[in-house]
Amino acid sequence: MLNLSENNIKDKTNMNKLYASQLVNTPKRYSIIRKWMTGVLIALLAMLFLPWQQNIQGYGKVTPFTPQDRPQSVPSIIAGRIEKWHIREGAFVKKGDTLLLISEVKEKYLDPQLLSRTDDQIKSKQESIGSKREKIIALQKQIEALKSGLKFKLAQARNKVKQMRFKVAGEKAEYEAARVNQRLAEDQFKRLEELFNKGLASLTELQNRTNKNQEAQAKLISAENKFNTAQNELINAEIELNGIEAEYLDKISKAESTLNETAAEVFESQADVSKMQIDFSNLKVRSGMYAIKAPQDGYIVKALRAGVGENIKDGEEVVTIMPDKAQMAVELYVNTVDIPLLKDGVKVRLQFDGWPAIVFSGWSNVSVGTFGGVVRVIDRVNSKNGKFRVLITPDPNDEPWPELIRAGGGVYGWAMLNNVLLGYELWRQFNGFPPDMIEKISKMDESDSKSAKTSSEEKSEEKTEKKK
Repeated sequence: MLNLSENNIKDKTNMNKLYASQLVNTPKRYSIIRKWMTGVLIALLAMLFLPWQQNIQGYGKVTPFTPQDRPQSVPSIIAGRIEKWHIREGAFVKKGDTLLLISEVKEKYLDPQLLSRTDDQIKSKQESIGSKREKIIALQKQIEALKSGLKFKLAQARNKVKQMRFKVAGEKAEYEAARVNQRLAEDQFKRLEELFNKGLASLTELQNRTNKNQEAQAKLISAENKFNTAQNELINAEIELNGIEAEYLDKISKAESTLNETAAEVFESQADVSKMQIDFSNLKVRSGMYAIKAPQDGYIVKALRAGVGENIKDGEEVVTIMPDKAQMAVELYVNTVDIPLLKDGVKVRLQFDGWPAIVFSGWSNVSVGTFGGVVRVIDRVNSKNGKFRVLITPDPNDEPWPELIRAGGGVYGWAMLNNVLLGYELWRQFNGFPPDMIEKISKMDESDSKSAKTSSEEKSEEKTEKKK
């Protein structure tokens, strides 16, 4: 109704009783819903201005932080047969405790007296080396004796050669004198014979001169024979001199050859002794490997081989151990697009499987049942699932993690980034934009540079103090 007239019909008639008026008017319950919807809309609009902390979410598992604290499999260094188990699954063992005993299966090591017999072989070889060394000493003495004998014989032979040369010279002089005497005797005989023919000399004088001539001729022949004999003796002395040197050099060469062969045998024997000692040490070490021992304190998780009498290969894993008092960490797998926003020292909130929690990822202060962590390691290579692994350790300034968490338990975590308005965060996620982390990263870089500067200044001060 337009209500154009001053006379209002509402004062005279009850409009609610009219059917047409009931169809036109809005019911009261719908007005209440409209008020509630208006209030909810205003509340939602107001929530857009609430603060929201951006985060990067990821899912992972609990794992020990250092490699030495992670579950490890204990292998058998040598092949063998299981003889006896000394542990059960779930038992606590200390470092050096025997886990199981194995026996030998290779034919090469089945002799129970293999160590003692190998030791006897080494001792026999060492005694052989001692004998050969004594032989070397004897050969060295023999060579020295031969060298000294060579010097003596050479000196003796040289003296003999000199004597023969002097004798040859003397015999030569006598030969020359006998030849001169023979010529004189012959000349005298010829002259006396002429005188005898002329009748100036007697027959007796001629016969005497003939006798003297023959004596001179005999002396010449004797002197010549002595001279030739002396020359032959000189040649024989020179030949003997050369023969002595050759003979002694041959003996010395043979002795030196024997010496070198013996020295080579000593070196070969020493090499054999070294190999045998290595084998003996290996056997000794191998004998200590029949007992497979725990590498560190921990709990037996699982026996990978069962029963007694089973054969195991060398390097085959037999038991899995979880080290005791391991420093736990969390490995989260984060999408590739979020990796540039993470850095060492970024705060993380964690929710462990099995611990009830009420989580508001953007309002970490309101969340209940979550625990704090700090980013320590970011892998430089992605994992098989295409995501990057991030290692997180407990936050020392936050509530400690539960003591009952076990390695391999599931974890849900989110890295806390910049504080923005909820409306901005919804707009960012609807458009697929990355979180705002520029200011926070720049602040962290500034803090790192300041810490580096302070450390460099402290080092320079220490250097100046040392110089002073």
